[in-house]
Amino acid sequence: MELRIPTHEQLRIVYQRDLKAAFPAAELKSLAAMERMWREGLYAPYCLFDGEQIVGEAFLWLGHPGWALLDHLCVASDARNGGIGAMILRSLLETEPETVFFGEVEAPVHAPDPAMAERRLGFYTRNGLRVAGYDTEIFGVHYQTLYLANRPVADGELMAEHQYVYQRVFTPEKYQKYVKIPRDPHAAPGRQVAWEQ
Repeated sequence: MELRIPTHEQLRIVYQRDLKAAFPAAELKSLAAMERMWREGLYAPYCLFDGEQIVGEAFLWLGHPGWALLDHLCVASDARNGGIGAMILRSLLETEPETVFFGEVEAPVHAPDPAMAERRLGFYTRNGLRVAGYDTEIFGVHYQTLYLANRPVADGELMAEHQYVYQRVFTPEKYQKYVKIPRDPHAAPGRQVAWEQ
């Protein structure tokens, strides 16, 4: 299997087939936004190919060189429970060994399905991701922050890069309204809104 960048047509297929089925609206960018960010050099939609068949995806929102937000990790429905997700994470580190990949996983405490959120966290920690010392709230969704790297990363360094990814794309007004990095651990989450709001 090989992790590589798909064609535009392949991106459209996996967006409809995999991402729309796996992620709620508050957590999913539109296809148009992904394609625009890709054109602008802000996004890398890696896909795991088994021959010519795409069996999973790791979409990266690019920050400074050596930093990337793992925006979406997804496995095709007919390829689940076969170790594909773990293979994608290993392949990311092999493909970009100097990169710090960080991500947001829905916090079980405020998740609609706490058991599912716990399973997701368990998957990531079993596969080498470390839990950072701060949480975020993006468009009203409370997330725990994790990262995958070949080195330990200080929370302050990680948080600065995490903020940069969003500040680079959002207007100051949109960032102020919808992005909390870090989120106040004592606050209730805000109202969830679609990513494109």
